[in-house]
Amino acid sequence: MEAVLTCMVDEHLGPGDTAFRLVQTVKEVIGCDGAIALRSPSLALEYALRALELPAGSGIMLSALAPAWQLLTVEKLGYKPLVLDVTENDGLVSAATVEDGIQNGGRLLILTESMGVLPDIQSFLAFGIPIIEDVSQSALSYYPVERSEDPSEPMSSEHNETDGDVHGKRAGMYGVYTIFGMEERDIITAGGGAVLFAPGRREWTVLKKYADEAPSTDLMPDMNAALAFVELKEFNRNETVRRELFTAFSRAIMSGRHKTFVRAVDSGSTIYSFPVVLNSGFKDVKAYAAKKGIEVRQAYENSIIALRQSELAASCICANSLLLRCALFPLYPRLGQKDAGKIVKVLMTLP
Repeated sequence: MEAVLTCMVDEHLGPGDTAFRLVQTVKEVIGCDGAIALRSPSLALEYALRALELPAGSGIMLSALAPAWQLLTVEKLGYKPLVLDVTENDGLVSAATVEDGIQNGGRLLILTESMGVLPDIQSFLAFGIPIIEDVSQSALSYYPVERSEDPSEPMSSEHNETDGDVHGKRAGMYGVYTIFGMEERDIITAGGGAVLFAPGRREWTVLKKYADEAPSTDLMPDMNAALAFVELKEFNRNETVRRELFTAFSRAIMSGRHKTFVRAVDSGSTIYSFPVVLNSGFKDVKAYAAKKGIEVRQAYENSIIALRQSELAASCICANSLLLRCALFPLYPRLGQKDAGKIVKVLMTLP
């Protein structure tokens, strides 16, 4: 790993050729028209909102389980955040809550695809409002191609070479702009930073004006880009291991009274850790797992509801419940067979 990074960075720590290569790779893999690598997801959101030119004070809809930086960025830029509750079975906002948000003044939806779970994207597109996707935990997942029942009819027009995967259209290709966060706990990490991309040419033409004027202090340094570049190249191999672990963990949890999230688009969803919705207190489960040498944490400890719990608990009941009852168990490619076996035993015997 060190040799690869040294070669790629070539002693250049600031924005440069490696960041450019990262952007090109994201464009090739995702199928988007243009992208820019920035120092943080919050900066990516700022650039996206600038490009959209929403009037000050406009209502922006956010999931209560979205990362807290979304709320803070929206407030900082002078917009009105409308925090929406989620459904308990998948931790995502529903079409019904978005419809209510629109009636309450929502002009734009930031759609956070947390825990690698994909939403029913078509139900949101039907509203006709702009959507910024956050695929930080669902990156490189895809929506399967809908095939016609008539075999003589051609495949859906959504399936094409630029979509980045022969299986279907990538998550992130439905929004006006998409934030591909690469922070420490995202599915692809640069140790910090994000790639902001525009699926279509029209949107990229607008965003490119801001990208061309971006100061170097806004751009992702080569050191970080090198880490993300390596992880992108290794994604398919790592995802195969993660999927095997997820299958084993899912079977283990079925024997108890706890559960994990429903994945409506399971075949194409990215495996992000292993969230367990508990039927008991988090502290008891954390203590039990710790005795077995397994560290668990609250799945939504850095969310909007965690930041503003006293303010939002009454209106976001399901999100508040998941904040208190959803535990995140370790799931990563280098976990090892011995530790994976420990986790399986813990999941089967959780109090």
